[in-house]
Amino acid sequence: MTALERYHAALAGAPVDQLPCHPLTMLFAARLIGRPYRDYIMDHRVLAEGQLAVVEEFGVDFVSVISDPCRETDDLGGAPVYFDDEAPANDSRQPLLAAHGDLAQLRPPALDSDGRMADRIAGVALLRERVGPDFPVLGWVEGPIALAVDLRGMEALMLDLIDAPEWVEEVFEFCVELEIAFAQAQIAAGADTIGVGDAAASLVGPSLYAELVLPYEQRLVDAIHAAGARVRLHVCGNVTDLVADFDRLGCDLIDIDYMCDLAHARRHLPRTALLGNMEPTRWLLNGTPDGVYETLGECHRIAGPQFVVGAGCEVPRNTPHDNLRAMVRYARLHR
Repeated sequence: MTALERYHAALAGAPVDQLPCHPLTMLFAARLIGRPYRDYIMDHRVLAEGQLAVVEEFGVDFVSVISDPCRETDDLGGAPVYFDDEAPANDSRQPLLAAHGDLAQLRPPALDSDGRMADRIAGVALLRERVGPDFPVLGWVEGPIALAVDLRGMEALMLDLIDAPEWVEEVFEFCVELEIAFAQAQIAAGADTIGVGDAAASLVGPSLYAELVLPYEQRLVDAIHAAGARVRLHVCGNVTDLVADFDRLGCDLIDIDYMCDLAHARRHLPRTALLGNMEPTRWLLNGTPDGVYETLGECHRIAGPQFVVGAGCEVPRNTPHDNLRAMVRYARLHR
């Protein structure tokens, strides 16, 4: 099987020659090639070099352009804080949406410019060129509440969810339309799957999630499917109370963070392929190859045939190489 055939079969729960192995590597990939993380996120050629090095060195069977949550806010005129060798952060002290009236001033950035969103699109195109048509390439967008937090600030948006839900829906509308266009451009450049990172969703309760967040995530998922790509949902944190609603989205693959019991997730997501939910720090960073291998075996047993090998979140930068090799070895030796 090609890597793409294997991945699609696993998503459907069909027989595979070996399990697909799709861990998220970002800081790890930059360190592997000896480049500062700022270079990795600012230049798609460096990002592609790092991703291809992970494939060559460890044998994972996908590449990804996930890097940081600041591309959209940067292109919209925000002021993210950048560091030489750490992930950047959106500055909540200088939000683009400092006041509700600021939303009317926002305009979607041009995706054919020299901005950071365009750089990600170029990264997809370069990776597709380098890996060919039969290898998975994962694009990436922010989910509606994640981008809203980037634009407004966490504390302010959480208060708005209670005090001004109608305005929050206007923000979500803007966010979803922007991310649909961003996803479509990455699909046109060669991404076969779009990752949707919506970490802030884990910080709202199930009722607010179902009422305010889920409908906009649904629009984004539906638009990505309509454009011909698969959807991988990634919500960091404890999603125990949300997984039943995740089932309504129709995603092809959902990452389950270690804070959520995988058996609970499988009960509520009987039709969806799952990835995870190994705790990255405990097992990849601080564990042993045998521990990684055994923990993945337990995850595989619980998740069943619709299973993609990976960790609950990003592979830590200083992960011992033998631990990542143990993850790949498990994938290669299991069907």
